Amino acid sequence: MFAFARAPVSSLAFAPADFARRRNLWFWITLAAFLAHSFWVYMVLAGTLVFFAVKKEHNKLALYFLLLFAVPPYRSEIWGMGVMNFLFAIDHPRLLALMVLLPVYLYLRMQKGIERFGTNWPDKLLAGYLILQFSLILPASTLTNVARVGVFYPFIDIFLPYYVASRSLRDLRDFREALMAFAIAALLLSTVGVFEFARHWLIYSPLKDALDVRSKLVSYLGRGDDLRAVGTPGDAIVLGYVIAVGMAFFLYLKKSVPDPRVWMLGMGLLIAGLVSPLSRGPWLGAAVIVLVFVLTGPHRVRGLTRLSLFGVLALPLAMATPVGDKILDYLPWVGTAETKTVDYRADLLERAVSVIMVNPYFGSFDFMGASEFQDLATGSGFIDIVNTYVGVALARGLVGLFLFVGVFAVTIYRIIKAMRRVTNKEDERYLLGQALFSALVGILVIIGTVSSVSVVPVVYWSVAGLGVGYARMLENETATTMHPAAETT
Repeated sequence: MFAFARAPVSSLAFAPADFARRRNLWFWITLAAFLAHSFWVYMVLAGTLVFFAVKKEHNKLALYFLLLFAVPPYRSEIWGMGVMNFLFAIDHPRLLALMVLLPVYLYLRMQKGIERFGTNWPDKLLAGYLILQFSLILPASTLTNVARVGVFYPFIDIFLPYYVASRSLRDLRDFREALMAFAIAALLLSTVGVFEFARHWLIYSPLKDALDVRSKLVSYLGRGDDLRAVGTPGDAIVLGYVIAVGMAFFLYLKKSVPDPRVWMLGMGLLIAGLVSPLSRGPWLGAAVIVLVFVLTGPHRVRGLTRLSLFGVLALPLAMATPVGDKILDYLPWVGTAETKTVDYRADLLERAVSVIMVNPYFGSFDFMGASEFQDLATGSGFIDIVNTYVGVALARGLVGLFLFVGVFAVTIYRIIKAMRRVTNKEDERYLLGQALFSALVGILVIIGTVSSVSVVPVVYWSVAGLGVGYARMLENETATTMHPAAETT
């Protein structure tokens, strides 16, 4: 995959030296994970590798995106040295946040001209969401747990990805490089997903025993006679979710890739990777992404015609192959296979509404004990809240849900407003807005079918940050055009 991507990526976004360094780091971290045979040895090795590599990086968000899915987010707790049970739980995404994003945040805080957090509405809504979360934890937990769950975890899992994505990218080249890095990561995941689906072998499953961690991630799960690929995200829906977002970014890169055949091969691989988890939610989200991208483009009629023609031609071809026939049978509302998961989600939503209405404004942290949910528990007592919106409303009430959805809604509004500033719809800046707009809409669809596990929240907060950064970039360009003397001064 890296060999395939090297030429177009180097001519498009990455300098050859940057590409080689990031590629090599991805390989070294992967090797460290498989050869360490200890979670803590791996953490030390990976942390050391990233520490030295990040010093040479000019676009640290691009490095973060490329490495984010290199290793499954297996988690373990740092010993509390007898003072407390443990300091905090750490995994691969949190290690990257501390080693890559935290230094960027500290650097940006000291720079003049960087928009202060809280000056725009997405910032304010996110701040309100974080403050509400802290306030709800405070009276019902110990001081150490409040520090971890109410302050530290939200800071590294929510605030850092959002803040760095919204402030660190200054121009189109920075955005192109960051989105290309995410797209390469999605292409790598697609390669892994196709292999796992075809060979019935989860490549990263042995790491749990080798690293001596307990996790429900990267577990064998079938759908019909097929194995559902999970890749490094560790969950079939999450794998499809990441690839769907990567598809949105890859659509943005279409006009920039020198060889159209290379872009077509890449998109074909992403589609194959999207199929491999056999997850309906990401399929629906990806369809929404493509549709929104086409509808917001400069040639809507031509785009819809091509999309319809592709569907008409692809349908009989799919039905003629065993895999394609299975895929059609798995489609939501159309297929008849594995419909119990759809029924479970509908039943969960109906019961959740009753539980939410007991504490409608601010939710409850003991909602899992509600009698409405008890017969949904598995043999181990686990109740899967496979809907991010439901999970937020149960834990933080309708106020929390309003703040949560508000961040994305206002960000989408700001993206649309920024896109209208671009008079030429063939311009790359407009294309970037299309990609971010469609990605956020697709994300809002997909997270209605999955809880905020694994890398799900890291991705949606990062993309929201990218949307805020995009709007800020175009606002600054407009201000510079209207007042050119200010820039000169």
